[in-house]
Amino acid sequence: MSGGKTKAESIQLQEGTSLASNGESEHGPLLAGEKLEDAARNIVFLCPFNGALAGTLFVTTYKVLFVSSDGEPRIKYAAPLGAVHSVEKVGGASSRGEHSYGLEILLKDIRTFRVAFKQEGHSRRTIYDLLYRLAFPLSFGSQLFAHEHLKSLTASGGGSKHDAEHAAARSAFSMAKELRRIGVPNEGWRLSAANEEYQFCSTYPAILTVPAAVTDVQLEAVSSFRSRARIPVLSWLHPENHASLTRGSQPLVGKLGKHSRDDEAYLDEISKANPNSQKLVVMDARPKLNAIANKAMGGGYEDEEHYANMELIFLDIGNIHVMRESLRKLREMCYPSIDDAHWMSNLENTHWLEHLRLVLVGTNRVVELMDRGRVSVFVHCSDGWDRTSQICALAMLLMDPHYRTIAGFATLIEKEWLAFGHKFQQRIGHGDKHSADEQRSPIFVQFIDAVWQVTRQFPCAFEFNESYLLTILDHLYSCRFGTFLGNSERERRAVEDTTRSLWVHVAEYREEFVNPLFSRYLHNHVLCPVVSIRRLQLWTAYYTRWNPRMRPQENEHDRTMELYRLCLRLQAQCSEMEGKLN
Repeated sequence: MSGGKTKAESIQLQEGTSLASNGESEHGPLLAGEKLEDAARNIVFLCPFNGALAGTLFVTTYKVLFVSSDGEPRIKYAAPLGAVHSVEKVGGASSRGEHSYGLEILLKDIRTFRVAFKQEGHSRRTIYDLLYRLAFPLSFGSQLFAHEHLKSLTASGGGSKHDAEHAAARSAFSMAKELRRIGVPNEGWRLSAANEEYQFCSTYPAILTVPAAVTDVQLEAVSSFRSRARIPVLSWLHPENHASLTRGSQPLVGKLGKHSRDDEAYLDEISKANPNSQKLVVMDARPKLNAIANKAMGGGYEDEEHYANMELIFLDIGNIHVMRESLRKLREMCYPSIDDAHWMSNLENTHWLEHLRLVLVGTNRVVELMDRGRVSVFVHCSDGWDRTSQICALAMLLMDPHYRTIAGFATLIEKEWLAFGHKFQQRIGHGDKHSADEQRSPIFVQFIDAVWQVTRQFPCAFEFNESYLLTILDHLYSCRFGTFLGNSERERRAVEDTTRSLWVHVAEYREEFVNPLFSRYLHNHVLCPVVSIRRLQLWTAYYTRWNPRMRPQENEHDRTMELYRLCLRLQAQCSEMEGKLN
C-alpha cells in the first residue's frame, strides 16, 4: 500500500503500486495501451491504516490510483479496474460530516477503497461516471483492457514478438499433446471429434476422450441424459494401474426417477477400460440433500440399482452460494480491521477452512481409490464445472508430479478449468456492473487456496512458490490478460488472438516464481496431505496482505529469492567441478 514495494511484489500484484518518483509523472509508469483518463485533486483518501490522507486520485484505462500529496515517501494505493466489484456514492448534497461526501469502491480482492470529495464542483460525479464506465466496459458495449493492451504492444513494434509469444502460449498447452503425455489414445480410450466445432457440448473442449468401444452415435444418446450434454469424459489416466479419472455432470433423473440404458452402458464401458478393476466409483461432490432437491428441477443422481459394479459416494461440499457467503464473512473479518481478541472464533464462524477441508477430504478419497485401490473414479456435481473442477484438478496435482511444476500447473488450469468450462466470466463478473449477480462465487480462489494448503505440507514437492499462486489470483481479476476471460474454451477462442496470455508473462518472470527448495526426484510420488482442520491455516499472505500490521517483518519472497540465487551458484560450482573431474 505504501511506496517501496519490491520488484517481486510489483510483479506479483501487477497493480502499478511500485511507482518511481525520479523524473516520472506523478501517476508513475503506464502499461502498454494504458491511458490517463482523469485526475481528481485535493481529495481525501480514507485509509483504514494511516487515517485520512490528502492527495490526488488518478483514473487510467487500467487502474485507479491514489497518490498522497504530503510526506515522503508518498503513499500510493492502486487497484486494477478489473478488480472493482462495485462503485457506490457515499453521502449527498445535504451531508455535513467531515469526509461524508465521496465514493466507496468495493474490490474483488477483499479491499475497500474509499475517498472523500469536496461538495462544491462536480468532480465526484465525473469520477463516478468514469469509473463506472471503465470498470464495467462489457455493460456499456466496450472491450476489456486486455484487448487494448495487446493492440498497443503490437503497434509499438512488437508484432513479430507477439506472434512468437502467441505460438509459444498455444504450444505450451495442447489438449492432444497433454493426452498423449498421459498415454491416450490406447486400447481402452480414444479421441473423439464429436465436439470439434463445439456442436456436441458448447462448454466442453473440442477434443473429448471416451471409451474406445463407444461410438459417436452412442455419445449423442448419452448426452440427452446428462445435464447440459456434459457426458463423462476422461481427465486423467493412472500411468501404472490404468485407473481412470472421468468428469461430467449430473444425470437427468427428475422427479419420476428416470434412467437411461445408454448412460448405464456407457458407465459400464468406462469401468471396463480399467483392466485391474471392473468397479466404478461415482463421486458426487454435492451434499446428498442437495442432490435429492435437484430431482425436483430435473436433475438428480445415479441409482446404484441400475448401474453394474458402481458405488455412489457423496462428498458434502457446499454450492456456489455457500462459498460466496463464506468468503463474505472472511472479508469482513480480514478487512479493514482485525479483531485479535476474537480472531479464532471469527475465523471459525466463516466456515472457510471447513469448506476447504471437505474439498481436500474428497480429493484424498479419489486419490486413495485410484492409486491404492486401482479403481476408476467418475466425479460430478450439478453441471460439472465448479466442484468437479476442484476435485479433479487437486487429485491430479497429488497423483501426477508434472502438475507440480510451473508449466505443468499452467497446463492443469488450462485443461481442468479453462477447457472444461468453468464459468470464469460469470463467477468473477469481468467487466459486468451487476455486482449482486448470484452466479458469482470464489470457486477458483478456493482451489488455489487448497493448492497453497498442500504446498505448506510438502514444501519441497512443488517447483513454484507462493508468489506464483498470488500472481494467478491477481490476474484472475485484473483483465490485463485474456487467460481467464469467457466461460468456455469456445468463447475464449474468440479472444485468444486479440489478448495476451498470462503464461507468457509468467515465462518472462519465471525466476520470480521458482521454489528453491524444489526436489524433483525426492518427491516424484503421490502426495497424501493431512486434511485435519488442525493442519489447515488461513492464507494470510493473500487474505490479509493489505493490512500492514499483518505483514511479516522479514520479506519472505526476498529470502526465497536469495536462497534460489544461492542454489544457482552452488549448481554452477558443481557443474564446474564435474567438468574438471571429467
